Amino acid sequence: MPTHSSVSDISVFDGHNDTLLKLAMLEGTPRERSFFDRSSEGHIDLPRAREGRFAGGLFAAFTPSNPEYDFSTPFNPNDPRNYAEIPQSQAYDFTLKLFDYASRLEAQSGGEVRICRSANEIRDAMSKDQLAVSLHIEGAEAIDTDFHALEDLYGKGLRSLGLVWSRANAFGDGVPMAFPSSPDIGPGLTDAGKALVKACNSLGVLVDVSHLTEKGFWDVVEASEAPIVASHSNAHAICPSARNLTDKQLDAICESGGLVGVNFQISFLREDGRYQKQTPIDVVVRHLAYLVERLGEDGVGIGSDYDGCSPPHCLRDISHLPDLIKGMENAGFGAKLIQKIAFENWLSVLDRT
Repeated sequence: MPTHSSVSDISVFDGHNDTLLKLAMLEGTPRERSFFDRSSEGHIDLPRAREGRFAGGLFAAFTPSNPEYDFSTPFNPNDPRNYAEIPQSQAYDFTLKLFDYASRLEAQSGGEVRICRSANEIRDAMSKDQLAVSLHIEGAEAIDTDFHALEDLYGKGLRSLGLVWSRANAFGDGVPMAFPSSPDIGPGLTDAGKALVKACNSLGVLVDVSHLTEKGFWDVVEASEAPIVASHSNAHAICPSARNLTDKQLDAICESGGLVGVNFQISFLREDGRYQKQTPIDVVVRHLAYLVERLGEDGVGIGSDYDGCSPPHCLRDISHLPDLIKGMENAGFGAKLIQKIAFENWLSVLDRT
């Protein structure tokens, strides 16, 4: 990709969103919305993506524990029904539904949306002003322990896999969204989980450690031959949430040549862990600066968690990404560093995985 002449025209490749889930779950309801029409609901649609210079990202397929959940409302982290384990067949069928939804968006877009299966395809889509969709699974419940489903879903475009969400599955345990808390909550990967890491390495599927327990994180470090990536996590030293990464974990990610994408969830950003919508953009920039100091300029990206999080008002939807770019510039980040954080580092790590 060419170097941008100024920060005002820098595009963003985002490492995590839940837009496929939100759109699919509201389909056929009074709250249904079209991805191709500008809405005040949710966080991402194509018109707001264009306004925000959102060039693409990892679009997650997440299978909810509670199918009765009202997806037009914010997620309730205190409802135990939202963390129940899910049968593999149910998760696989639901994942296929979301992948099919993504294919429909591509088909209906008139060439404006493109499902990409490599970093080079993402670069090509960006050069043609197409929205680059790379398919991700959040929580590996859809994968069987013989990995037949992994190969099948890879053939359908899967290129990134989060081993767990904040619940247990056949491969490991996830951390609760606890504050204040260490991420060292619960056991590490199962034998099947360690084998899944190696299977992903072999296929060229990025392994995502966001939501994973600290013990599981170190199991990935030991098992993986690829860069360690946390698609949507922040610095535990600033915000001591169980969902964030300790300095020791950040150092391991740095050593592997990996990446951390900064999450916009308010309670993973603020020192006090509060849900305060008026949290300023400087708090997000502080996490970015800390991660750059710990990981280097090549190890930090954006992993917004749009349509899956409660972001601060200043970043209330994808159209406000230029405000974050401006916030980085105001904090003294140079244009080259901003460009790396905005998209280059994600494309680099996808190349290497």
